[in-house]
Amino acid sequence: MTIRLYKAYTPGTRNRSVLGFEEIVKSNPQKKLTFGQHNEQGRNNRGIITSRYRGGGHKRLYRQIDFRRNKKDIVGKITTIEYDPNRSANICLVNYEDGEKRYILHPRGIEIGDTIISSNEAPILIGNALPLTNMPLGTAIHNIEISPGKGAQLVRTAGTLAKLIAKEGHLATLRLPSGEVRLVSQNSLATIGQIGNVDANNKSIGKAGSKRWLGKRPKIRGVIMNPIDHPHGGGEGRAPIGRKKPLTPWGRTALGKRTRKIKKYSDPLILRRRKNG
Repeated sequence: MTIRLYKAYTPGTRNRSVLGFEEIVKSNPQKKLTFGQHNEQGRNNRGIITSRYRGGGHKRLYRQIDFRRNKKDIVGKITTIEYDPNRSANICLVNYEDGEKRYILHPRGIEIGDTIISSNEAPILIGNALPLTNMPLGTAIHNIEISPGKGAQLVRTAGTLAKLIAKEGHLATLRLPSGEVRLVSQNSLATIGQIGNVDANNKSIGKAGSKRWLGKRPKIRGVIMNPIDHPHGGGEGRAPIGRKKPLTPWGRTALGKRTRKIKKYSDPLILRRRKNG
């Protein structure tokens, strides 16, 4: 997918770029595969803000995506490629031979009219889903299950792919897009290929209003707050933070401190941590 640049005919378009929609062939989603969703706006069940700087944004319909790929041994045909406002990747509608329709993430290179299948013995072709145990080493994959049957939880964003680098016993070794190397059950399903819309990260927002459309409110720095609102706040003029290290609004160490649990259940499965983890 290409990047479309604007001419600077207003300040908001001076550095603005958007994705071209050459691949998109339909804008209205399948009604039976969509439902409304309530925008929590960063608040918990008591109405208290627990995630700051959220709220507003354009109204969205949620598209129900088939992350399980559990329709086994039935051929499906790609009929549309659509935009999804809830994720960076595009989605495509699959019509199965038994008449059922489902949405899946759009693999790069898949076109309308192509066929896909989810099967233990599926051929190694883009868009097909099969267990890791039946894939050759070096295969590029996405939409990967951590627990067999639970549905894909890894490698679901636009332009990403993982590599199958080893298999031993009942575990397979994957190199994830973050650089992390971890073990996953060989019975887990994954989809062949790379996710499409690879230029999603190269677009430039261009203006503050575009962020508001996405449901993101303005963020401000702690050093311009009052001392009651942030540990960095207060002082006369442009004062430094006045601490040995940066802190969060609640006084905990920020910017670089790892927040992962010391004893997490998945620690034995991670062979190499991601670089910025």
